[in-house]
Amino acid sequence: MAVNLEIKEVAPDGAVHLIETIASGPSPVEKGSEALCAFFLLAMIVLIGSEAIARNVFATSLQVTDEIGGYLLVATTFLSMSVAEAHGAFHRVELIQARLGANLRLISQTLFDFMSLAASAAVTWQLTRLVLNSWRSEDVAPTPLQTPLWLPQSMMAIGMALLCLAVSRTIITKAKRIRGSSRP
Repeated sequence: MAVNLEIKEVAPDGAVHLIETIASGPSPVEKGSEALCAFFLLAMIVLIGSEAIARNVFATSLQVTDEIGGYLLVATTFLSMSVAEAHGAFHRVELIQARLGANLRLISQTLFDFMSLAASAAVTWQLTRLVLNSWRSEDVAPTPLQTPLWLPQSMMAIGMALLCLAVSRTIITKAKRIRGSSRP
């Protein structure tokens, strides 16, 4: 049995989508998070460039590039997840979704978003517990900087909390669309 699938969207990177991507769009929170991620990326570029110059020109090392670069990478990764969700940039499995009717597809996506929210909330809760535990026990990194571990860990918890907020906004957007399409 042949099914006629229509291309709904072609992303700027050339990816073909068989279903319409429904996203809440970036709020000021996601725009701020995106700006912070851009700043962290620039800081990594400067830090790595400085390390390269220090090693090749002055035959020395800053000794902290790996540690700070790692912390910036973790912060960028976690803070950018809400931005990706707000833009609808996460990968979606379209194999079955493309074969469902519009209303059933929205319901299916919303159910998946609820499961994603539950998983993200559980991870946020555990990361928050980790941060509080590190804060109370005054854990520090076993490095020359002796960075308090709650600092990079808090970026992980904040990033996951922002993802929960973005997924919640996406669920609300889809619920409004479902409610609007079911009215006569």
